[in-house]
Amino acid sequence: MARAKKQICRLLLDYFDKTYTEELGDHWRTIKEVLTTPELWQYAVLLNNFQCTSGSELEKRLRVHGYHRLSSEITLSAYPKTLNCYIHRKPKRFPSQRHQHGKIKEYYILNASSLLPVLALDVKDGEAVLDMCAAPGGKSIVLLQCMSPGHLHCNEPDINRSRWLKQTLESFVPLSHMGAITTSEMDGRIMGRLHANAYDKVLVDAPCSNDRSWLFSSDFGKATERISQRKLLPVIQTELLRSAIRALSPGGSLVYSTCTLSKAENSDVISNILNSCSEVIPEDLSDMASRLSHEFTFAPGVSHGLLVLPDKGKAWGPMFVSKLIKL
Repeated sequence: MARAKKQICRLLLDYFDKTYTEELGDHWRTIKEVLTTPELWQYAVLLNNFQCTSGSELEKRLRVHGYHRLSSEITLSAYPKTLNCYIHRKPKRFPSQRHQHGKIKEYYILNASSLLPVLALDVKDGEAVLDMCAAPGGKSIVLLQCMSPGHLHCNEPDINRSRWLKQTLESFVPLSHMGAITTSEMDGRIMGRLHANAYDKVLVDAPCSNDRSWLFSSDFGKATERISQRKLLPVIQTELLRSAIRALSPGGSLVYSTCTLSKAENSDVISNILNSCSEVIPEDLSDMASRLSHEFTFAPGVSHGLLVLPDKGKAWGPMFVSKLIKL
């Protein structure tokens, strides 16, 4: 039976039209076409090193189907050799694997822009890492493909999403490696007080107005609620960042990311932090953007970070990434 076609929420689309035409100008026309046309969406395949070895049958199968390894064209110091992610130039989707209790999956399907916050964080073996808003777990899985943490703390305050996170970890991480991972269900805004100076690296993949998802998961009532909620999100995001800074050890770094195009939730949040917190300085990510520009389309002139714009043939994002260093 064919799947029912996804329905776009007209109220949200009209709202995005007004907001993003002002913020993104002519770029919005192409972004809108990609976001509203699931047939144009692309999906990456992240191999699970705990289960799938180099030169495996899965890699051969991907190559036969026209996929290529993302890192084969990237000369980036923060791109680990252990990170095996395959992408296709066309909007194909490799079949997902079902969760089976006690069985480790070979790969994870994701939006390739989800790699960028982890690459920007540049975690090293043995470091203590906090993934403050970790569900559904994709970026935690990417982190574990990049390094062997001294400790990885995956936090998710929402109970249902926390169950999803734990299932993701169970599906991709063998029991022999779970000793280095802890999970919790705390409000991220209090974690800095409870775990002051405890982590070398912190990832804040903040709750945000998820443009791509919201367009197809909102009826009129939910759209109205979400538009109202959108005005409150920058306050929550700023509080999460302040907590993350407190949780960082001196000299540590954090990455803030969202999957929205919203300037208010992206560069404005970082500007607010920089203007009110003398403990951190921004790190320039322009070199990362220039080295990845053949695979991703980046918005020009974005303050304090990178913004991936969904584009035809590069239908990744939206994804905003900013990096801060604690003095």
